[in-house]
Amino acid sequence: MADRDSEEEEQGVAGGRSLNEAQRQVLDRCLHALRHAKNDSQTLAALLLITRLCPASQLDKPTMRSIFEAVGLNLPARLLVTAVRDTEGSGLPRYELLSLGTALLAALSTDPDMASHPQLLTTIPLLLGLLADGLELNLQNRASVSPEDHPKGKGVGERKETRKSDGDEGRDADGSSAVQDTSKLDEAMAADCFLVLTAVCGLPRGTEQLLNRGAIPALCRVVEQNKTLNHQRALSLLGSLLSGKTKEKAWSKHPAELLSLLLRLSKDFCRSSGLTRFQMCAQLVQFLPPAGMASKSEELKEAISFVWAALRPMLQAKLTPKQIGLVLVLSACLLDLYGWESVGPPKFCCLLVNRACVEVRMGLEEPPGNDLSPELQHTLTGCYRIMEAAMEQACTAGDAAPPHSSSLNALSLQQSRQVLGVLQEAFSAIMFHLQQVDPSRFSDPFVFATFRALCSWLAEETSCLKEEVTGLLPFLIGYARYHLQEGTFEQSLSDWLAQVSVSEEREAWTGGEALRYLLPALCHLSAEDAPRKVLLSLETPVLLVNFLTRGWTSLRGRSGSALTRDPSMETACSTLLNFAVTEPESVRKDPCFRTLEAHLSEALPVLVHKPRLQVLAANYCTLGLMIGRLTTPTAGTEGAAQRCFFSAALRFLRRALRSGSGSGPVQVSVSWEESWEEAAELWRLSLQALAGCVRAQPWIIGLIRDEGWLKHIMGVLTESSGLPERHTEEVLEEVLCAVVEHQPDSQQEIREVMRSSGGGALSRMKNLKKLVGV
Repeated sequence: MADRDSEEEEQGVAGGRSLNEAQRQVLDRCLHALRHAKNDSQTLAALLLITRLCPASQLDKPTMRSIFEAVGLNLPARLLVTAVRDTEGSGLPRYELLSLGTALLAALSTDPDMASHPQLLTTIPLLLGLLADGLELNLQNRASVSPEDHPKGKGVGERKETRKSDGDEGRDADGSSAVQDTSKLDEAMAADCFLVLTAVCGLPRGTEQLLNRGAIPALCRVVEQNKTLNHQRALSLLGSLLSGKTKEKAWSKHPAELLSLLLRLSKDFCRSSGLTRFQMCAQLVQFLPPAGMASKSEELKEAISFVWAALRPMLQAKLTPKQIGLVLVLSACLLDLYGWESVGPPKFCCLLVNRACVEVRMGLEEPPGNDLSPELQHTLTGCYRIMEAAMEQACTAGDAAPPHSSSLNALSLQQSRQVLGVLQEAFSAIMFHLQQVDPSRFSDPFVFATFRALCSWLAEETSCLKEEVTGLLPFLIGYARYHLQEGTFEQSLSDWLAQVSVSEEREAWTGGEALRYLLPALCHLSAEDAPRKVLLSLETPVLLVNFLTRGWTSLRGRSGSALTRDPSMETACSTLLNFAVTEPESVRKDPCFRTLEAHLSEALPVLVHKPRLQVLAANYCTLGLMIGRLTTPTAGTEGAAQRCFFSAALRFLRRALRSGSGSGPVQVSVSWEESWEEAAELWRLSLQALAGCVRAQPWIIGLIRDEGWLKHIMGVLTESSGLPERHTEEVLEEVLCAVVEHQPDSQQEIREVMRSSGGGALSRMKNLKKLVGV
């Protein structure tokens, strides 16, 4: 018995004070009446009795759920529809219908299942209209909630009695004049509307539901009305709509409304002072547009310059950790929009970078085991964005300033050195922090943000802190490999980055993102002896080959405009090329290079027919030929795959050059012109490697003749007066010499051409002349 009393007491604590026996009996009868009510009057009477005898604080969740299910959404929805469609025929004042309907919806929306019900969602446009337009909302916008949405088809209390005469309108039952202003929404009704909208917004797809039903323009109008409570509630709800993945969609659908709102908030920010301005920093972050949409508005650009002017004295003051965090996060977001163009004089730019670096050092140089708070992680992520932008600015100092940038924004050489110095200290702290990260935290989004920031530095600077960088390679490679293989956190990462206002241009996050950020650094490090040995010990080539095959699987499934360059795949090829050139023994022995050869043999014949991927094709061609010069011919299937690769490579290389007009110099073919600046060096490396392949595998000479490469090159060289660069002439001569050295028939053919041509670019190849005896 004691146990039962204890259990009942616990239930009472969980749901407030429990009901006594008499109250439960009344409640049961009321629930029965609700379920069997024949009209709305009976339903309302039962509800009224429950509220009088059974206060909500004494009702547990199952009981509340029973009441909600008994009432349902039909009644409140019909109340709103009736108020909107017909203000006289119901026999009840329109204001009372709306007040009762919104109150019921607010109560029902506390249950997630009710809040997500389609019938409740149909009332959202009406609630938004009430907030934006008051009780005189535009009748033309009410079609979104039609009678068909509700089972009974008729509004509350609709009847066929004769309406009151005009003289009776606007008077109470006792004949006195009604004094209520029916054009304004009182605080209680507005609060109920916001409760429903907030409940919907908290659903898994709630922001999309609100966005699709016109929430942005309606809430922007509420903010413009500047009523204190509604203003704050609307801003809060708008902030929720614009803080996640729906931000870009919202700005795409309603750019004018959101821009007007942002300009208003920017002015309010500049006019504010003291603690209010600090509080508005976080608010302003929420309402900034995606980076790609900001450049279109000169008006916004000007407003942002005023915001920077307001931030300068704040950054120069002595601030608490919370205050400096708010300022730095807003500064990072503004940099994402317009870079350093509007920030201000170089001295302030240096101060901004210095304060960000100090925060990083203080935040990360904590003893191992100290967890970072979410607020500190948010601040540090903003600091990372400032540091990345500073790296770009400092590394371009001395270059010609773009026409649109102010001379004030160009850092002097001394200032650039100062910036790089504080950045080096901050990135040293980042490396120290990452050294302490346990593999169990590899899925932590903040670890990814820290990893990405370091990669942005390593992409530009690998000469500093060489020992520390080399010592960190096991972590960097292990982290990238984990995410490429697992790909477990892309959704949580994307959500987290959206919450901390990190802007990204990528369409979606995948498991390969970590490696994509690391690749530029790997390309630099694989060219240096000591780091390259460590990378080989960590089986980095295996990781890169896996990345390429995954990337190719994604690419080959696309077509048309969806088929775009993937710079990361090109960088992975460059890194593997460094291994192929500097580590021949590893290439010969490591099975992953056999896997790579098979992949290249499969992909290159397809790539040569995709003009948009010309540079990737050049990378694949060069990489395959560089590996081919280190291998010996094999029979069977692999030999057939090699033959397929070399045939595609020869066709690809042959198309690069064409004869000049008349007797002019050799010209780049039309199909290569667009990519020649990037692909020219790869084309020359491919020819050097082709010469090595001929010497290692003489059977290739047959393909050189069969594919028409030899005939085409001989024709171009005899018909043209010269080649664009001396280096191009040298590599072509090297291939021709290799062919002559290993096949007498080709030697005879080239000799005859050189004797009969009497001039042209071919006649200037002295080493080739000696070999053929001309």
